Amino acid sequence: MDWSAFAHYLRYEKRYAEATAAAYERDLRQFWAFIQAQYELETWADIQSAQLRSWVVHLLQAGRSPATIHRKISTLKTYHKFLCATGRLPNAPFPTVLLPKRGERLPVFVPAKDLDRLHEVMAFPEGYAGWRDFVLMEILYSTGMRRSEVIGLTWAQIQLQDQRFEVTGKGNKTRWIPFGKELRGVLEEYRAIQEETWGAQALHDPVLLTDKGKPLYPKFVYNKVKHYLSRVTTVQKRSPHVLRHSFATHLLNNGADLNAVKALLGHASLASTQVYTHNSIEALKAAYQQAHPKAKRQQHGPNNI
Repeated sequence: MDWSAFAHYLRYEKRYAEATAAAYERDLRQFWAFIQAQYELETWADIQSAQLRSWVVHLLQAGRSPATIHRKISTLKTYHKFLCATGRLPNAPFPTVLLPKRGERLPVFVPAKDLDRLHEVMAFPEGYAGWRDFVLMEILYSTGMRRSEVIGLTWAQIQLQDQRFEVTGKGNKTRWIPFGKELRGVLEEYRAIQEETWGAQALHDPVLLTDKGKPLYPKFVYNKVKHYLSRVTTVQKRSPHVLRHSFATHLLNNGADLNAVKALLGHASLASTQVYTHNSIEALKAAYQQAHPKAKRQQHGPNNI
């Protein structure tokens, strides 16, 4: 089966990130390989609910999580809609299939008190590498940028005078993220050290470079974040995305407007941002339990008042 038209649709019409488009293609190829091996079907029009159910069972037996299965079926639905919209398949509803229930998974975040310790206990390396690591951690937590956004960040995207970043995120959508005077001072000093180390930097040069003066790459950023977070927190997940979760959760816990956080994160849907309110509600409950007199009362009923 030719996937090229669908791949082009994902990348240039839907404007999905490369990693997202690759995941869709991978899901489709895995599904089609299973269908051909089990049923020897030749066209997508032959797919029925029975085949989808067997695919779901196969995934469950392979130990795939409900969230992963939901994502893979969503990929198939997207491909089905693409075929119908482009006339490659007669308009027909996607076959029904019962999916396993997804458990609620709250975003993991690092407590603010732990992140405050970054400056207290952490010894960054000397020279450029130490400044680079410091700026990397500061940008990730202070802005909530995705790892790919930080890697692609150039000096042209930083308005030091106005104290804001211009970030190009998923779907090539641009958003502005403000930052404070402290980070502005850090960036100004860091740029001077970067130029002293690697020479004058053009506006479209990367803000962050490796120890060899090359652009950062995903594994490099992941390893740095994991290394530094392991020194200040016991949270099991220590990835760049955990700092993004921490950024959003701490904003909401301190009263930030949900729509404002949505804009800062670059979410297309408010539903994607609302998941962080669960952590905020837990914080409110804890504050109530600690501070309100009636929250501490053990006895119940009018006769015990």
